[in-house]
Amino acid sequence: MCASLLLRTAVPSGLHLPRVDVDAVFGKALVRQAVHVERFFLFTWVLGQVALFTTLWIYARRGPRFARESAAGPIGTGMLLGMLGLGIVWLVQLPFTLLDVWWARRYDLTEAGYLEWALGHWFELGGAFVSLCIALLVVMFLARWLGEIWWIPGAFVFVAIGATFAFAQPYLGETTSLKNPELKRSAKEFEQKQGVSGIPIDVEDVSGTTSQANAYAVGFGPSRRVVLWSTMLDGTFSDAEVRVVLAHEIGHHSSKHIPKGIAWFALFALPGAWVLMRITRRRGGMGEAAAIPLALLVVAAIQLALSPAQTWISRRMEAEADWKALQTTRDPAAARGLFVDFSDTSLANPDPPGWAHVLLDSHPTLAQRVAMAAAWKQRNP
Repeated sequence: MCASLLLRTAVPSGLHLPRVDVDAVFGKALVRQAVHVERFFLFTWVLGQVALFTTLWIYARRGPRFARESAAGPIGTGMLLGMLGLGIVWLVQLPFTLLDVWWARRYDLTEAGYLEWALGHWFELGGAFVSLCIALLVVMFLARWLGEIWWIPGAFVFVAIGATFAFAQPYLGETTSLKNPELKRSAKEFEQKQGVSGIPIDVEDVSGTTSQANAYAVGFGPSRRVVLWSTMLDGTFSDAEVRVVLAHEIGHHSSKHIPKGIAWFALFALPGAWVLMRITRRRGGMGEAAAIPLALLVVAAIQLALSPAQTWISRRMEAEADWKALQTTRDPAAARGLFVDFSDTSLANPDPPGWAHVLLDSHPTLAQRVAMAAAWKQRNP
């Protein structure tokens, strides 16, 4: 019942997307280069996943002996084992991440140097350590207090934490208000057409980091806003294309995609927590420090297993935002131009391999997005 409500979309049912000749639309040379660039990233991703699960499997087998040697108490030891596991995983993944940075620099997809990347990664790693400590503290406390039924309140605690982060995210980054008066007027017009109001439009300066373009909708309720990367406004994209982006991101808010994403997380969190409880029973349950190395492996496996469902839901939301942008701007030519320019500036493969699309892509392919613009035009000649 809940899932059926969350799956409602503004995209017409049975919408037929015409076939797109990617070589003709995006250019044969660009497509060939994009496939080449993507192939390397997919190769390092696969190797990274093999290394990740091999490392976690070994740690799940050998990690519990560290619990017997610790004098920090069950919860303290569990947190230490969690941080140790995360640190080991980070070191194992480091070569693949560095290869990705090297490859991105080679094709001018990032302007960040290795030192800048390392400093940024340290902050990211620090955030991961803090998040893991909080999660383990909550779960182990509940497991020691409630026993095997910890997974019920535990799942809701994680949903509450996720909702808090989603609400606070707009306040965590450095942005400035959009200055362009014409784009601000367009944003107000799009809000009116989509039945929302009062959504701030901000700009994030990424000019010293990347030449790629992006935009995103964040927050909900009083914290909601739309953020454009500065690379969207440097002249690479036409004003009409930027207006399509604005309408798309406002569409996320008018469709309440962020609260819906939290609701989807809740639906996944309950069975995920139950699976974690059942599997870690063999190590005494989540209240015991010895179970933490196994728990890390289980969580990674759950995340990978749920990836196809999560990316499908995300693609469905992105398709709805695309459709709302077309309905709002009534400019399929600008939408088509935008998606072609995205492929050019990011060297994104407009038609990636099926397995990669299912596992990794949070958006419809660029070819599918061009096809939607064509389908809208056919319906609205």
